[in-house]
Amino acid sequence: MQHTKIPFKDTKIFSSFFLDYIHQKESLKKFYHRPPLISEFEGQIKEKQQSFSDQSRITLHDTLIKQYQELDISEIVSNNIGALKENTTFTITTGHQLNIFTGPLYFIYKIASVINACKQLKNSYPSYNFIPVYWMASEDHDFEEISYFKLYGKKYTWETDQQGGVGRFDPTSLKSILSKLPGDVSVFENAYLKHKSLSDAVRYYVNELFGKEGLLVVDADHRSLKSQFTDVITDDLFNHTAKTKVETTNAALNEKGYSTQVYARGINFFYLDDNVRGRLEKTAEGFSVVDADIQFTEEQTRNMIKNEPEKFSPNVILRPLYQEVILPNLAYFGGPAEVIYWLQLKGVFDHFKVPFPILMPRNFALVLNGPMARKFKKTGISTEELFLEKNFLFNDWVSKNTHHNLTLTQEINNVSQLLEKVKARATQIDPTLGPLVEAEARRAEKGFERIEQKLLKAEKRNHSDKLRQIEEVKDYLFPNGGLQERSDNFLNFYQEDPNFIQKVLDVFDPYDFQFNLLMYPHTEK
Repeated sequence: MQHTKIPFKDTKIFSSFFLDYIHQKESLKKFYHRPPLISEFEGQIKEKQQSFSDQSRITLHDTLIKQYQELDISEIVSNNIGALKENTTFTITTGHQLNIFTGPLYFIYKIASVINACKQLKNSYPSYNFIPVYWMASEDHDFEEISYFKLYGKKYTWETDQQGGVGRFDPTSLKSILSKLPGDVSVFENAYLKHKSLSDAVRYYVNELFGKEGLLVVDADHRSLKSQFTDVITDDLFNHTAKTKVETTNAALNEKGYSTQVYARGINFFYLDDNVRGRLEKTAEGFSVVDADIQFTEEQTRNMIKNEPEKFSPNVILRPLYQEVILPNLAYFGGPAEVIYWLQLKGVFDHFKVPFPILMPRNFALVLNGPMARKFKKTGISTEELFLEKNFLFNDWVSKNTHHNLTLTQEINNVSQLLEKVKARATQIDPTLGPLVEAEARRAEKGFERIEQKLLKAEKRNHSDKLRQIEEVKDYLFPNGGLQERSDNFLNFYQEDPNFIQKVLDVFDPYDFQFNLLMYPHTEK
């Protein structure tokens, strides 16, 4: 597989906010703890080692033992679960929704990023253990976002009337989709048809795909894990500290010209139970669940925090903090939007005295199969030009490859000079004629511009075969104008090449912030 790297800035697809973080711009340094450099992990290790208790390690270990008890696991996964009890073991985490059939390609890229990060950290700090973790967003209730995926350009959608946290959904109704899919999807048949919950199904197939790399899957929808978060739940419901801290940070970011993405509520928890995940609101009597006939007195709420903490589900503001409370975690890998919103949360971490993790941008990639790689080579365009808007790319290619002069700049200048002379003569006779001549000059200029457009359009027709090749490559890598990795599913490549994931692992460097272009071998025809 041929591998080419493109600097982030040359793709023109990343925000200045994200790029400023990557380049450690001075204006953002107060919003994070340590920059995304492998040399910074030494300090992060020591800080997390001092703050993460042995009891928290035991709780995490015991919870994962229960969550994995039905799975056949590799020796490295078993060893990694056991190693969590040691204070020299740390995690590197990424998280994602429970999209059906893994959802878009970047799900794979996120996990590959944390796996490779751990390998490089082990080389740099051999006396410590580093375990890659996939955090399942099992408590999320936004079913619409996870309910579909695209395979070979066709969209498949899961229809179900189940409600609440998606991790608790029964996945067996996905059988109707499984029967329609082309190729070998046995890993998903075993996942969805042999497990009672979507969380269990996702744990199964992620373990099948990445277990040999030692990846651990964490489902934080668990009483013993939530029990470690009760102080934060109590503070948020009764003191609303998170809202104050986030608003202060947002104001500071806005003052520096950065647009913020997430906003804290007074209460940043949902009530979570079977078939319901509803936002909690304060009432005169205590608390209520929005859009549900569920209410609690203040005393009932405090008792529930103590005895049933699993019924409190953090929103986007406090989920990151929850993650860092229950994991011996050093770094979080996410996409541009995730990295940006984490930068809004450092004040919350500081308040609760939890080390703020190193924020790492995940790896990004475009993949060309053999036939498309051959077409790309024939177009003659550069990897950077792939990211140009389609019509601009067409015009630029034609202008560079035409044998004709398609511009009328010289002619327009000649006419402009001529009309200036006409205007000077006319205004000597009658000053009111000046505007008339100027109007005719503008009309003439627009006429020449129309002729230029016609010339370009005609030349495009002369190169229609080549432009069609360029368009096919563009549409393959940017379906409907968006990035391939946000639309296509990994099965597009995995069914043809069972080593696809390994090849991704072989080329990704989590500490090299560039965009990856991966091309399968192709033969010239």
